[in-house]
Amino acid sequence: MDRFMPAPMSDLVDSPCRYDLGESTSPPLTLGTLLTPGVLGVMSELSVGYGTTQGSEGLRSLVAADLSVPPERVLLTPGGIAGMFLVALVTCGAGDHAVVTTPCFPPARSQLVAVGAEVTPVPLSFDAGYRLDVAAVLAAVRPSTRLVSVASPQNPSGVRLAARDLADLVAGVSAVAPAAVVLVDETYRDATYDGAVAPSAAALGPSVVTCSSLSKAYGTPGLRVGWLTAVDPKLYARLRLAKFTTLLGGSGVDEVLAAEVLRRRAEVLGPRRAALREGLSTLTAWAAGQQAVEVLRPDAGALCCVRLRPDMVPDDGVRRFYAALPALEVRVGRGSWFFESDRVFRVGFGHLPAADFVVALDRLGEAVRVAL
Repeated sequence: MDRFMPAPMSDLVDSPCRYDLGESTSPPLTLGTLLTPGVLGVMSELSVGYGTTQGSEGLRSLVAADLSVPPERVLLTPGGIAGMFLVALVTCGAGDHAVVTTPCFPPARSQLVAVGAEVTPVPLSFDAGYRLDVAAVLAAVRPSTRLVSVASPQNPSGVRLAARDLADLVAGVSAVAPAAVVLVDETYRDATYDGAVAPSAAALGPSVVTCSSLSKAYGTPGLRVGWLTAVDPKLYARLRLAKFTTLLGGSGVDEVLAAEVLRRRAEVLGPRRAALREGLSTLTAWAAGQQAVEVLRPDAGALCCVRLRPDMVPDDGVRRFYAALPALEVRVGRGSWFFESDRVFRVGFGHLPAADFVVALDRLGEAVRVAL
């Protein structure tokens, strides 16, 4: 089990918590919102059989139009996590080299370990705002490197990569390791606070693969629909074959509902962006009254990183902090889940109703006081 991810993170889906600040999705969308007469009519005629390996053409077209790539360069996957696995499987075998920036979504690293790759982590710094250190990443790249994995916005911090840094990274990796793929996880790209969505990395070049899903920004993790983009036809063909040999196809039912989500993108995202703005404002106000914590403001997403200040909270205080949380019915995403110090933890501010979020933060403050 330890080879794949820290076991406690599975509690996010397996063990309910009254005030769950570890969750990282936007407010959940209800199924009834999507089941319009038109959608019900389509589903009533839907054959519950195998789909294609590429996935629904209509859904791929909706995704492609947003990412400025052709629909035939989009591969639907059962969630973004499955897409990341396919990239790991296609690019890396036993002994192949990969580079991953940390902190990161745990499967970004653990899936590579699972396929036998040698993984070099490049730690990014809380003090530097988790901004991409292009020079440090390129220093870890070898001519034999097969994959470089980054995220924008990042999980757990919500920090977005600067467009220039990402372009420099892609160019630098191609110069050092021409056979390497640069994977950019864009799962939180649409979870903005003001509606200004950064351009996708999908069209940056043939070495770039992007992955995303409807889980986080749209509040629909129960629809297991994600996607990869690969503008290189040969790489796309390898990913498509890998999907067939491991996953076969996706759920036609999920893909019909996912298409409805994207057709109503503005209607779905609008209330969620408003909720994220409110949640972030509430969190910022709470942090202003907490001398012992530092909040790293995110650029997008339903999450951010908080740090117990090293100059105020001793190491044994960090242990007391986590020990106090269960009795308070509060959970956070501890840093070690993301290959970071447990002094840093992830707070999700999009999942809980507003009133519950206020209570959760009050209780989190109690745990911080115990740590002092």
